[in-house]
Amino acid sequence: MKHKKLKLLLLVWTIILLINYYWTPYFVLPFVWLLTVGALIIFILNQIFKFYNERKNISKARILNIVVLSLLLFLTFYRFYEIPNRGIEKIDWLVLKNKRNEIVGRIKKGELKPNVKWNNGICELPFEFPIISNGGNDVWIFKSEKNSNQKTVKFFIFRNFFDSPSTYLIYTDDSEQMKYYEGKIKNNPKDNWKIEQNWYRINGY
Repeated sequence: MKHKKLKLLLLVWTIILLINYYWTPYFVLPFVWLLTVGALIIFILNQIFKFYNERKNISKARILNIVVLSLLLFLTFYRFYEIPNRGIEKIDWLVLKNKRNEIVGRIKKGELKPNVKWNNGICELPFEFPIISNGGNDVWIFKSEKNSNQKTVKFFIFRNFFDSPSTYLIYTDDSEQMKYYEGKIKNNPKDNWKIEQNWYRINGY
């Protein structure tokens, strides 16, 4: 595998990663993941076969190919893209923070409301907004039971399968919800944490 082909493979892998993060429907992701893992395994086996045939005169390029392909396989396979997805997640928060705050502000003003028939809390965002909530660009809106002016807004990071837990960026000024999320953070700080005032990153319900 020449350097140009290796660079092209890295570019394709990165594009697939970004498409999966922002646009691929959650029920399609396992199939894309399996195809990616399968393709990388085939590439690695091919390079190992060539490595064996060239064992008396092994080139640095061959070693580089095996190392890079193995790293891509690890990043893809380990907990379903967890490492690269965490990096994208952090950059995404910094880039789209103001847009998310704008959406929350418009929800609190009553300009954005639940607008689908199949769920009384889901709001499909207007096309004026970028992909800001993955798997459909909609947000989940909850009113406080004690104070209707207090809101909880969930932005999807990852929409999981059926009854399995999803992952969210959550805004809330509901004191009860804050206590609940603080409890989740205490119990599982690896997957749940407070980003800043009123904002949380939460895995699960």
